[in-house]
Amino acid sequence: MAFPLLLTLLLLGTAVWLKFRSQNLRQQSGLPDGDVIYSDTGTWFPNAEPLAAPDFALVGKPDYLVQQTDGSIVPVEIKSGHAPQEPWEGHVLQLAAYCLLVDEVYGIRPSYGILQYQDKAFAIDYSDDLEEDLLDLLAEMRDSQFDGELDRDHNDWNRCARCSMRNACYQRLA
Repeated sequence: MAFPLLLTLLLLGTAVWLKFRSQNLRQQSGLPDGDVIYSDTGTWFPNAEPLAAPDFALVGKPDYLVQQTDGSIVPVEIKSGHAPQEPWEGHVLQLAAYCLLVDEVYGIRPSYGILQYQDKAFAIDYSDDLEEDLLDLLAEMRDSQFDGELDRDHNDWNRCARCSMRNACYQRLA
């Protein structure tokens, strides 16, 4: 008779510990409260299909999309490095691209997105000005794709070493 009670208490204790552990891991992940509806990291569930906005010739796979209780969707981009003083412009524009994709695919305009670095997170407002900067950049990219070869825009050996295009790049540093 004592064994079933002991087993029940052990299972209950394990369940409580797992609940607190999962909450702790979620806080460390940088994800806001809500349901993860998209993940490109394989942590929750993999999404094979990227998000696409054909009118903007834009395709992308955000690390996470979190739907909050009010129905809003928050894109979250995880960066492996330590946080700079201010988020890098390229990272902000990447997050803005995910906001645009969410608006196009789900019909819900995010009010902000999150850039989660190893040691710090930034909530980035998806303002009209940021969207305009993104659209200007997309137009510039579309225009420059017919210019032939594009020059490398940095001198960072580590960046080149991690680049997925390094084998095809004639200007690689690494």
